[in-house]
This record gives sequence, structure tokens and C-alpha cells, in this order.
Amino acid sequence: MAKAESKRSGAALLVAGKSGADEQVNGAAELPVPGVRAAKASTTREATSRRSTESEVYDDGTNTFFWRAHTLTVLFILTCALVYVTLLEETPQDTAYNTKRGIVASILVFLCFGVTQAKDGPFSRPHPAYWRFWLCVTVVYELFLIFILFQTVQDGRLFMKYIDPKLGVPLPERDYGGNCLIYDPGNTTDPFHNIWDKMDGFVPAHFLGWYIKTLMIRDWWMCMIISVMFEFLEYSLEHQLPNFSECWWDHWIMDVLVCNGLGIYCGMKTLGWLSMKPYQWQGLWNIPTYKGKIKRIAFQFTPYSWVKFEWRPASNLRRWLAVLGIIFMFLLAELNTFYLKFVLWMPPEHYLVLLRLVFFVNVGGVAMREIYDFMDDPKFHKKLGQQAWLVAAITVTEFLIVVKYDPNTIMLPIPFFITQCWILGILLIFTWTLWRFFIRVETLTSPVMFWLNAHDQRNTATYTHKGCLNLSTTCSFGYINI
Repeated sequence: MAKAESKRSGAALLVAGKSGADEQVNGAAELPVPGVRAAKASTTREATSRRSTESEVYDDGTNTFFWRAHTLTVLFILTCALVYVTLLEETPQDTAYNTKRGIVASILVFLCFGVTQAKDGPFSRPHPAYWRFWLCVTVVYELFLIFILFQTVQDGRLFMKYIDPKLGVPLPERDYGGNCLIYDPGNTTDPFHNIWDKMDGFVPAHFLGWYIKTLMIRDWWMCMIISVMFEFLEYSLEHQLPNFSECWWDHWIMDVLVCNGLGIYCGMKTLGWLSMKPYQWQGLWNIPTYKGKIKRIAFQFTPYSWVKFEWRPASNLRRWLAVLGIIFMFLLAELNTFYLKFVLWMPPEHYLVLLRLVFFVNVGGVAMREIYDFMDDPKFHKKLGQQAWLVAAITVTEFLIVVKYDPNTIMLPIPFFITQCWILGILLIFTWTLWRFFIRVETLTSPVMFWLNAHDQRNTATYTHKGCLNLSTTCSFGYINI
């Protein structure tokens, strides 16, 4: 996989260099055609900008036993296991046990097929098979959600008992509100007991979660917007889930500033290190010293290369709508965490809740990279990546399960003043979108277009101002696109 990526990067640079040389030769031999020259210059500038966000990678191309697919080896081991179960093991007479065992065996066979045969994604470290495994787990989880969605509420909750007999029992939600005094003079033994009561396992979980989310999104502004927006959602929905009822200092000091803010800060520092880190790869047996070998093994768990995300939401309408969609899906996935355990009666500390979080940690980064590639270079990435497609489907399916299993909670009316705030916010976003991408653009471009029409009836002339080229392509005046 690493060898293939190295070849692909080298081929791209070779093609880019050849096209640049051809452009210089043709430019010297041909008559100047403003529209064509502007289009070529714009394409070259976009390609250069794209390459500048990617780190340079040096790979000696070593393809060891570790990187091979091992399709025959996996098939042989799988066949031996099935032969053992069929010929040497006596089948139990317990129907429920056999049903569970058959389902688990079917999932394992599918995972073996996917790990060896599924298409590779954008990540290759620590090993492509690792990311193929999580792709197959994503498919299994989506199929499980679809199964739950098609059950009745009673049967769906009863089915959870087959996974863990302790489930299927209504659980009270913990209220984090109540006494919100930071310093309680009435409690002489411990006046700060309200703070210590809030220090549960969710405090390090918030920090670690936002550290990982920052590595996924790779943008400080988007992370802070999602963090603050989720606190507003908790304010808005605390009448539905008592778990959302928290003290003001729990919302804005402990969550936004301390846990989330510190996680985002550490994440941004890590991103800075990854963007500056040299990506030079050698085969393990080509490294002479033991210290170098140990370092090489440790760096196997770091990215093969690095791409800096430049979301630029205000550059054009397509990117603006895409960023809004990403923020919306992030917030919906966050809400699903609380609503799913509420409607399926799972305690917050249950291992299934933790497994879901571990699942999203592993698939979220791949999905964000595929979304960014699809949004940033749609001509090369003509369709949305497989992991991003599945994560979006999972997020929607989880929300549909919540709606079906407890519509009464979802339909509880939002307080009027909160509704007014959300309507005002949506109107502001809609108004800014119209002004930024329609009204302001037409106002700025009208004099320029009049000047071009007066001096060039073909409307293909090149208008050069502050580095801007041909108005038929994207032309940037500072931060303004026309």
C-alpha cells in the first residue's frame, strides 16, 4: 500500500511537471488567447495550491511480508475453522445459543472477507487491513441498526437482552442541575461539593473526545463552533432529557473552556507537529541500528503522509453548504449518543455505549478525509467515499430509531423563547448566505462585467487585478469570490 501511494504521488508530480513544460512551450509557440491562457493559469494555480497542503513523502518502496494481502492464508485458516466446527465439534441442543453463535460466525466470516478483499480507503497506517476491518464493522453496525429499526419498540428493547441480560430495564436519567452554587456556605465540611460531584468519568471523556475530534476536523474554528453549538442544544433540549440539565458553569467553564477547549488546544498542537513532521519511510530491515528499528515501529502508528484541511467555507456556495452539513451531522451524531441510550434503556457506563464511541473514533477520521477530498477535488473524487457514506447513513438511522422508539419525548414542545432564538439564528444564516453568495457577488461583478463587455464582445478577455484571472473561473479579490 505504501509503495502504491508512493508511485501514485510520483506519477502525479511527473504529470504536473510535464503539463507545466507543455504549457510553457505552447505559450511560446501559439498566439495569445486570453480565455485559454487564463484557464491554464487558473488550473496550474489550483494544482499548486492543492499540492501545498500535502506533505512530501519519501518511501524506499519496501514491500515486506507485513504489507501483503495474505488472501490464501486467511481463506485456509477460515476453512480449517469451519471444518473443525462441522466434523469434530458436537452441536449443542440450545436453540438460543446456536442462534447467537451462528450470527457471530456469520459476522466473522464477513469480516475476514472484507479485511482481505474490500477496497482500501485514504489511510494506510498502521496497516490498510486495519481500516478495511473498520469499514466492515461499519456495514455490520448499519445492518444491526436497520434490524432494530424494523422491530416494534417492545421487541427491539427485548432484543437487547439477548446481547446483555442486564439490559431492557428502564433507567433513570441523572440530573446534573439542581444546586448550582460553586461555593456552598451551607456545607461546612466541603463547600465545593457541587464541583466534586460533577467530576465523574465524563470529564476525561470530554477532553479525550474533543482531542480526537480536532484531529478529525483539523480546524480550530469548526471545532469551537460545534462545541458551543452543542451546549446551546443542551440548553434547548433539557426539557426532553434531564441529562442535559446542567449548571451554567458546568456548560461554559467545565465543558467549553476546560474539557473541550483544552482538548481542542492539544489537538491543534498535535496537528502542528504532524504537519511539520518529515515523512521518510524505510523498510525495517534496511535500518541498521536497533534504536532506529524501534523508532520505525513506533512511527508505524503515525500517518503515512499528511494533508492540511483548508475548509474555506466562505469561498463559494458549495463549500459553505458542505461545511454546514458537516456541522449538522456532527451535532446529530452527538445527540444520538444521549437519545439512543435513553430509548434503548442502556446505562451510560455500559460497554455498548463505550464501544459505539470507540467505533466512531476509528471511522470518523476516515469519513472526514473522504468528505474533504470529495469537497475539495470533485473532479478527481467523483463520488463520496464509502466510509463517509456509511457514517452518514448510520447517523440518520440512529436518529430514526430514536424517533420511532420514543416519539413522545422527541415531540415535546420546545419553550417559546428557545424557539425564537433558533428561528432568529436560522434567519441570520440564511440572510448571510444570500448576501454573501448572491447579492454581494452581483454588486461587485456588475461594473467589471460591463467593462469586459464593452472592450471584448467575445467575453473571453483576461482581467488581471490583484492576481485574479478569467471571470469564467473562480477569481478571488482578497476573500471575495466572483
